[in-house]
Amino acid sequence: MSVTRVDFYILAQTNAGNRDLVACRLVEKAYKLGRKVYIHTDSPEQAQRLDDLLWTFRPGSFVPHAQHPASSADGEVAVLIGHDTPPEHDSDVLINLSAAVPAFFSRFERVAELVDQSEEHKSLAREHFRFYRDRGYDLHTHNL
Repeated sequence: MSVTRVDFYILAQTNAGNRDLVACRLVEKAYKLGRKVYIHTDSPEQAQRLDDLLWTFRPGSFVPHAQHPASSADGEVAVLIGHDTPPEHDSDVLINLSAAVPAFFSRFERVAELVDQSEEHKSLAREHFRFYRDRGYDLHTHNL
């Protein structure tokens, strides 16, 4: 297995507060490329917000998804959203919306960290960046 690639997506001021919307766009792109995605959140409420937003974020968009572990078909769904336990089945992409780096991140080919312009998110992103860098992961930064 190859080393996990970690991408930091730095949201412009105009996207501030829209991490969830950017996450939906990334999920849609990954889904169209045939990738399986796991979105990791901090809470059931955040997971539900993403679940709802994936149905409505863009007219005409269709991204089949389910919440984990509520779905018994975890292995069959292209996009899973969860907050406390990792999916049992492997996915290609982890979108981390959590304040912490999930212990299971290295199971994924790619990790996406979304950083808006709030001081809280920038501080957490710096911690996450150091965490991954200190462990030798392949890091990339993208300004959106």
